[in-house]
Amino acid sequence: MSVLIVEDEPLIAMMLEDFVDALGHRVAGTVDNVSAALDHIRTTPFDMAILDVHLRGGEPSWAVADALADQGKAFVVATGGMIDPPPARHADCPTLPKPFTLDRVESALEGLRTA
Repeated sequence: MSVLIVEDEPLIAMMLEDFVDALGHRVAGTVDNVSAALDHIRTTPFDMAILDVHLRGGEPSWAVADALADQGKAFVVATGGMIDPPPARHADCPTLPKPFTLDRVESALEGLRTA
Protein backbone atom coordinates (compact mmCIF):
# COMPACT_ATOMS: atom_id res chain seq x y z
CA MET A 1 0.00 0.00 0.00
CA SER A 2 1.15 3.56 -0.59
CA VAL A 3 0.94 6.06 2.26
CA LEU A 4 0.88 9.86 2.21
CA ILE A 5 2.41 11.35 5.36
CA VAL A 6 1.23 14.81 6.44
CA GLU A 7 3.52 15.80 9.32
CA ASP A 8 5.31 19.08 10.04
CA GLU A 9 8.03 17.83 12.40
CA PRO A 10 10.91 16.57 10.20
CA LEU A 11 12.21 13.97 12.68
CA ILE A 12 8.73 12.55 13.24
CA ALA A 13 8.10 12.50 9.49
CA MET A 14 11.36 10.60 8.92
CA MET A 15 10.44 8.12 11.64
CA LEU A 16 7.03 7.55 10.04
CA GLU A 17 8.70 7.05 6.67
CA ASP A 18 10.97 4.42 8.22
CA PHE A 19 8.02 2.71 9.91
CA VAL A 20 5.96 2.66 6.70
CA ASP A 21 8.92 1.17 4.82
CA ALA A 22 9.65 -1.39 7.56
CA LEU A 23 6.02 -2.52 7.40
CA GLY A 24 6.36 -3.25 3.70
CA HIS A 25 4.42 -0.25 2.42
CA ARG A 26 5.56 2.58 0.17
CA VAL A 27 5.72 6.26 1.10
CA ALA A 28 3.77 8.13 -1.59
CA GLY A 29 5.02 11.46 -0.28
CA THR A 30 5.65 13.52 2.81
CA VAL A 31 4.27 17.04 3.15
CA ASP A 32 4.30 19.48 6.05
CA ASN A 33 1.48 21.96 5.42
CA VAL A 34 -2.13 22.12 4.30
CA SER A 35 -1.45 23.66 0.89
CA ALA A 36 1.13 21.04 -0.07
CA ALA A 37 -1.11 18.26 1.23
CA LEU A 38 -4.08 19.45 -0.82
CA ASP A 39 -1.90 19.69 -3.92
CA HIS A 40 -0.52 16.20 -3.31
CA ILE A 41 -4.03 14.77 -2.87
CA ARG A 42 -5.06 16.25 -6.23
CA THR A 43 -1.98 15.15 -8.18
CA THR A 44 -0.47 11.99 -6.72
CA PRO A 45 -2.05 8.55 -6.40
CA PHE A 46 -1.86 6.86 -2.99
CA ASP A 47 -3.91 4.43 -0.94
CA MET A 48 -4.06 5.92 2.56
CA ALA A 49 -2.73 8.78 4.68
CA ILE A 50 -1.37 9.58 8.11
CA LEU A 51 -2.57 13.09 8.95
CA ASP A 52 -1.16 15.17 11.80
CA VAL A 53 -3.94 17.28 13.34
CA HIS A 54 -1.86 20.43 13.90
CA LEU A 55 0.68 21.56 11.33
CA ARG A 56 3.12 24.49 11.19
CA GLY A 57 2.10 27.40 13.37
CA GLY A 58 -0.84 25.48 14.81
CA GLU A 59 -2.51 25.26 11.40
CA PRO A 60 -5.36 22.72 11.70
CA SER A 61 -5.41 20.06 9.02
CA TRP A 62 -9.17 19.50 8.81
CA ALA A 63 -9.29 20.86 5.23
CA VAL A 64 -6.93 18.00 4.33
CA ALA A 65 -9.20 15.53 6.14
CA ASP A 66 -12.13 16.91 4.13
CA ALA A 67 -10.25 16.45 0.84
CA LEU A 68 -9.22 12.91 1.77
CA ALA A 69 -12.80 12.02 2.75
CA ASP A 70 -14.17 13.61 -0.44
CA GLN A 71 -11.89 11.36 -2.50
CA GLY A 72 -12.72 8.28 -0.45
CA LYS A 73 -9.14 7.96 0.83
CA ALA A 74 -8.63 6.12 4.10
CA PHE A 75 -6.71 8.11 6.71
CA VAL A 76 -5.76 8.12 10.34
CA VAL A 77 -5.51 11.28 12.41
CA ALA A 78 -2.20 11.53 14.27
CA THR A 79 -2.26 13.52 17.47
CA GLY A 80 -0.45 14.14 20.69
CA GLY A 81 -3.80 14.95 22.23
CA MET A 82 -6.49 17.06 20.60
CA ILE A 83 -7.61 19.97 22.74
CA ASP A 84 -10.59 20.92 20.61
CA PRO A 85 -12.99 18.25 19.40
CA PRO A 86 -12.71 17.40 15.71
CA PRO A 87 -15.34 18.67 13.30
CA ALA A 88 -18.48 16.51 13.35
CA ARG A 89 -17.62 15.06 9.93
CA HIS A 90 -14.43 13.56 11.35
CA ALA A 91 -15.55 12.76 14.90
CA ASP A 92 -15.25 9.02 14.28
CA CYS A 93 -11.94 9.04 12.39
CA PRO A 94 -9.39 6.53 13.60
CA THR A 95 -6.55 8.09 15.58
CA LEU A 96 -2.88 7.34 15.95
CA PRO A 97 -1.65 8.63 19.31
CA LYS A 98 1.78 10.11 19.82
CA PRO A 99 4.39 9.06 20.67
CA PHE A 100 4.42 6.75 17.66
CA THR A 101 5.65 3.20 17.90
CA LEU A 102 6.05 0.69 15.12
CA ASP A 103 3.25 -1.42 16.62
CA ARG A 104 0.83 1.53 16.78
CA VAL A 105 1.58 2.55 13.20
CA GLU A 106 1.20 -1.04 12.04
CA SER A 107 -2.14 -1.35 13.81
CA ALA A 108 -3.38 1.97 12.40
CA LEU A 109 -2.41 1.12 8.81
CA GLU A 110 -3.86 -2.38 9.10
CA GLY A 111 -7.10 -0.86 10.39
CA LEU A 112 -7.24 1.43 7.36
CA ARG A 113 -6.45 -1.39 4.96
CA THR A 114 -9.24 -3.59 6.26
CA ALA A 115 -11.85 -0.84 6.74
